[in-house]
Amino acid sequence: MLNFTKQQFKEVKESGEIFYRSLCDVYCPYLKEKVSFGLHGLEHLKFKKRKKARLEQDQYMRFKLLHLVPEILKLSHTLQGILETKKFERIRVHSRTDTVLKPVKYYEFIAIIKRNRVRVIIKQIENGRKFFWSIIPFWGMNRETMSRMLHEGIPEED
Repeated sequence: MLNFTKQQFKEVKESGEIFYRSLCDVYCPYLKEKVSFGLHGLEHLKFKKRKKARLEQDQYMRFKLLHLVPEILKLSHTLQGILETKKFERIRVHSRTDTVLKPVKYYEFIAIIKRNRVRVIIKQIENGRKFFWSIIPFWGMNRETMSRMLHEGIPEED
């Protein structure tokens, strides 16, 4: 279990948000295009679902490892997983927000970098731009179920 103070959490979160906002598009060799860093990715680092905040421990680890994302994307020449599904997405239509069922793709890159094993998830809605969705720290396996710990395997929430 991670131990950190409220002050440490606040500092890591604030510096992570500043770093995230400073990011420009990053070229990914596997995708052969740039990945953008928009507000959806930043919001996803803080919330599991709309209006459901992540645990502080979860946010702390994600913001602490966020600086690895551009490097991982720049070095990624192989894809570890892809999920194609349909999700209800909030979109702007004629100055109002609607929820519409859209095809969504999640691209998964796993890397061990600077002694940290992480998964980086890139999301694409329909045929739109690919954007950063999440970074998931990998803390090990549950020995009883042999499943990954920390995340639930649902890219929309992980």
